[in-house]
Amino acid sequence: MNETAGAPIASGAASEGGTGPGGVIEIRDLHKSFGSNEVLRGIDFHVEAGEVVCVIGPSGSGKSTLLRCVNLLEQPSAGTVRVAGAEITDPDVDIDAVRRRIGMVFQSFNLFPHLTALGNVTIAQRKVLRRGKAEADRVAREVLGRVGLADKVGSYPAQLSGGQQQRVAIARALAMGPEVMLFDEPTSALDPELVGDVLGVMRELAEEGMTMLVVTHEMGFAREAADRVVFMDGGVVVEEGPPSQVIADPRHERTRAFLSRVLNPAAGTES
Repeated sequence: MNETAGAPIASGAASEGGTGPGGVIEIRDLHKSFGSNEVLRGIDFHVEAGEVVCVIGPSGSGKSTLLRCVNLLEQPSAGTVRVAGAEITDPDVDIDAVRRRIGMVFQSFNLFPHLTALGNVTIAQRKVLRRGKAEADRVAREVLGRVGLADKVGSYPAQLSGGQQQRVAIARALAMGPEVMLFDEPTSALDPELVGDVLGVMRELAEEGMTMLVVTHEMGFAREAADRVVFMDGGVVVEEGPPSQVIADPRHERTRAFLSRVLNPAAGTES
């Protein structure tokens, strides 16, 4: 695992007791409501160190809300979330310190349009990690090369394709030295011909042992790269297991119906 700078994550936060051996993310009885709409209805969930977990399910099933609760972009209504041994639902947690251990890649790229690729990847390093310019530039060039953009360090977002912008966003997250990467439908805003390059970078990260929690509709990626696949519907985990079970041989009717629509959409149309 990469080390990050900073003080202890929380007063009283321990690395024992709340996670399994090597556990990075531990979620217990997680609930989240928006007004009267209960989006998450008691989620129990974990991700071990070095594991790739893909979360699939229909729109509105709570997948993205689950991901956003992991780094407290959404405040859970009830339950506990632990990341790298720290309970982030503890009111005394230093959430900024926790987030330094978590990289997140969104559907939209969220790049600064007035900064080059290099500038977008160095800015958080310098402001959050307090790295000097030379060190931040070195790390930025390294991670941009890692995602196949060594020749684009001086390009602005408007000069890059959507896939290249998303790879800059991945590089920006990697530059912070995260222990876990969260991906929220990272290819959903891309033209189909640009999806492959982004998924290729994610596959390489998985092969290198990065702990990853991925909300995705890319069944091929989930089948090939995931250690576990979690199917969510109606705010609950319906089924989870290896891809060979959940995708190839699902046990639950709700999972089978969803995969039938996703993998063979024409079959659900009426003539």
